[in-house]
Amino acid sequence: MSVVVEVFLSVMLVVGGLFGLVGSFGLLKLKLPMQRLHGPTKAVTMGVATALIAAAVDVYVSTGAVAWQNVMIAVFLFLTAPISALYIAKAHLHGTVDASEVPPTGTAAVWAGTPGSAAESD
Repeated sequence: MSVVVEVFLSVMLVVGGLFGLVGSFGLLKLKLPMQRLHGPTKAVTMGVATALIAAAVDVYVSTGAVAWQNVMIAVFLFLTAPISALYIAKAHLHGTVDASEVPPTGTAAVWAGTPGSAAESD
């Protein structure tokens, strides 16, 4: 393996580790639950995906085979992290925020998840 590839992989792993460290620190230190949600869903996702991509590049350079498993895990992670963050935020808002405290939508519709919305009547 060439020095350039080794330096690239090392930088990718260090950057991924820094993303994971920042995300974990944010999860521990931020005060409000809605603030804590951003640490794992943003920074840690980038950290894990960076490590997976570095592993895929290493396998490709070492063996010539494409590590589709690593790429697919990274894609799946990028697709599911925002969705899980959305549902965690909705569950938090549904359980802790009173419907009278929610600002108006600016239309005749109400916010999803608040009493009187279509989701509540199902």
